[in-house]
Amino acid sequence: MGIGMATVLDTLKQQGGLRGADVANIAAVSPATVSRWTSGKALPHPKMQLVISDLRYVVDRLAEFYTPEETRLWLYARHRLLDGKRPIDLIQTGHAEDVLAVIESLDQGTYT
Repeated sequence: MGIGMATVLDTLKQQGGLRGADVANIAAVSPATVSRWTSGKALPHPKMQLVISDLRYVVDRLAEFYTPEETRLWLYARHRLLDGKRPIDLIQTGHAEDVLAVIESLDQGTYT
């Protein structure tokens, strides 16, 4: 049922250093729910699938610059270019494009 979602969650773990509890916090669900997603026994609500998809895209981009552990720290740290907000919170609220703009500045070498 949820093999694709299991693959996405595995990518978040491998490239982003994110644990099931991290995904549970982002999705506002229990770690047991994330475990069901991982095992393919259930799927997240479509709106949450979009958030998780955005998170995966951000993690894929960050993996070009950072190790998984550094990626996780980057996602949880407040950033000046995000007005002191944490990327993980922006992704959760549907503002991944703001985070991606900062990542683009990393790619262009203009991040300070």
